[in-house]
Amino acid sequence: MSFSGMVKEELSKNISLAHHCQRAELAAFFSAFGKISRDAAGDLQLVIHTENEPVIRKCFTILRKSFSIDTDIQIRDNSPSKKGKAYQIEIRQPEQIEQLLQGTKMEADETDGGTLYLSNLILVQKSCCKRAFIRGAFLSSGSMSDPSKGYHFEIVCPDEGKAVQLQEMICSFHINAKIVRRKKAYVVYVKEGAQIVDMMAIMEANVSLMNLENIRIIKEVRNTINRKVNCDTANINKTVNAACKQKEDIELIDRKIGIQNLNEGLAELAELRLQNPEATLKELGMMLSPQVGKSGVNHRLRKLSMIAEELRENEEELL
Repeated sequence: MSFSGMVKEELSKNISLAHHCQRAELAAFFSAFGKISRDAAGDLQLVIHTENEPVIRKCFTILRKSFSIDTDIQIRDNSPSKKGKAYQIEIRQPEQIEQLLQGTKMEADETDGGTLYLSNLILVQKSCCKRAFIRGAFLSSGSMSDPSKGYHFEIVCPDEGKAVQLQEMICSFHINAKIVRRKKAYVVYVKEGAQIVDMMAIMEANVSLMNLENIRIIKEVRNTINRKVNCDTANINKTVNAACKQKEDIELIDRKIGIQNLNEGLAELAELRLQNPEATLKELGMMLSPQVGKSGVNHRLRKLSMIAEELRENEEELL
């Protein structure tokens, strides 16, 4: 099972004890795939249709717990072009339909085939109800990338109005949620790892949150080690390249004018560098008599480099 699937499996088993939170979560389900339509006889029916089994189970449970509505779940095979099964709940009693619409503050959009939308935000006025609505929205049409590979959290909404509504709820928890259009849908997404951890906390996916944090810690440790190794490697390469250049300069000076003809300080350091090509500046300074600090060693090496450059320039002029 994918990480996203494990989060949804955990959330599907999280049933709020408060009726107002149950209704807020049911409203998110209705907003995602609920519809008011008419049957063959022309009678109104409220239809909940999804391919998500955990969601339909939770819908069934909330309908019974919060509204005392017992109904059947219809299971159908998907079309040949789709795998798996489709699940559907139909509410046909007019009084039950009215009860559900009033209890979840939903209205049908007749211009969009009877799809349902949240018409009164009083349902999600409380922080706990916002959490329940966001949880229901993610269960209905959300997904997460595998955190070991990258950080991405998204919820797909059928229209811009529902996306903005959901974005505002998420942002009320100080999460920087953004919206992007994808084909005919609108996607509310979060990409920063720490904020996705906060999203897990908001939805009360506590087990998944701990798993995500463990993965983040391992990734952070690995990245820190890699940065340190890369930095150390770069420093070693820089030291080796500098030492090689210093050795070349000193050998040139020795061939052209002789190290012994340099002043005592430069000659001593030149001999030490030739004998200890792998030594650091600090180590070279400790070998000198009297001892010299890194800045003093570096100053002498720059002088040797300048002498070598002058010799090279003179050599080019003669040519």
